[in-house]
Amino acid sequence: MAPSAVGQAEGAEVAGDRGREEPGRARTAWLALGLLLALLVALTAAVALGATDIAPAEVWSVVFRRLGGQPPRPGTDDLIIWQLRVPRALLAALVGAGLGLVGTATQALVRNPLADPYLLGISNGASLGAVAAIVLGAGAVAGTGGVFGPDGAFGLGGGLGLSLAAFAGAFASFALVWTLARRGGGFAPLRLVLAGVGIGQFLAGFTSYLVLQAGDEQQTRGVLFWLMGSLGGATWGTLVLPALAVPAGLLFLQARARALNALTMGDETAASVGVDVVRLRRLLFVVTSLLTGVLVSVSGAVAFVGLMVPHLCRLIVGGDHRRLLPLAALTGALLLVVVDMVCRTAMDGQELPVGVVTALIGAPVLLYVLDRRLGTGAGAGA
Repeated sequence: MAPSAVGQAEGAEVAGDRGREEPGRARTAWLALGLLLALLVALTAAVALGATDIAPAEVWSVVFRRLGGQPPRPGTDDLIIWQLRVPRALLAALVGAGLGLVGTATQALVRNPLADPYLLGISNGASLGAVAAIVLGAGAVAGTGGVFGPDGAFGLGGGLGLSLAAFAGAFASFALVWTLARRGGGFAPLRLVLAGVGIGQFLAGFTSYLVLQAGDEQQTRGVLFWLMGSLGGATWGTLVLPALAVPAGLLFLQARARALNALTMGDETAASVGVDVVRLRRLLFVVTSLLTGVLVSVSGAVAFVGLMVPHLCRLIVGGDHRRLLPLAALTGALLLVVVDMVCRTAMDGQELPVGVVTALIGAPVLLYVLDRRLGTGAGAGA
């Protein structure tokens, strides 16, 4: 073929790729807009509904008045909306978005769709670090000691000391699971999952032991409730770290979306297109562990969100991380806002731990994914 003909063929191929990308981008943009609107509706409902129902119009009136710097109105509605429900709804959105991002990044990092921070023991490691800091006094030194509200829910301020302890636990747990899964030079998805479950259960048992050493019955009950996932301690101060960490994590991962796409194809393929696999993997280890530590420090261990959200988004937009990451963040935010609203309102006079509801939803999803992989022979050799 003549050089001009080769150039024309290559140009046609590039143009065809761009032509195929345009509808995908437009579809992703519409999906993102729809998720944003749904999230706005869910946040409004989460603030409006509770032991005392408040009209959505009143919710937005209070929010706009507060944002405009106007003094609060007399009565309890203003206090309930601005001091209690708005911070909790925003924290649910941030934690859900962060879990969606961490789950997506973790699955790309280990090339395993069964992976998520909870299932791989990362959340258990973060919980152990946080509880150790509280029980052994490190949290108090950093000004983040255990503070419990009147309802007994764990009300940490989400301080830096506690987040660092949770990050250290998450990073150590992730590194141990990865090392065990890679023993012998092989790598099988189920081996990784089994290593994560085993390490996670060991860390959970040690965490329970530390909780029992607290010596304060109210503190013990509060920590145990928090370990099952709780947003009951949300305050405006609690929002600071996740409000910084989650957008930063999204920007970091989005900037490396193409590298994540290559990594899912295997280390050799990624290296062949110029990706520094070792450096990328180290960065992902640190970022996912740090983000998990921040999330666990403010919400406890919320199970299965990081597993469900990436799978749901892949079914809609495919595996391209340029589209997958922002949609995973929006979907995770929407999911956890709705779940937390259900936890607050499903039972009169009693609040369900968030992790209990997400586990009830996520466990069937895990079994479905596992059944599909075993059915296609993906689990062979585990």
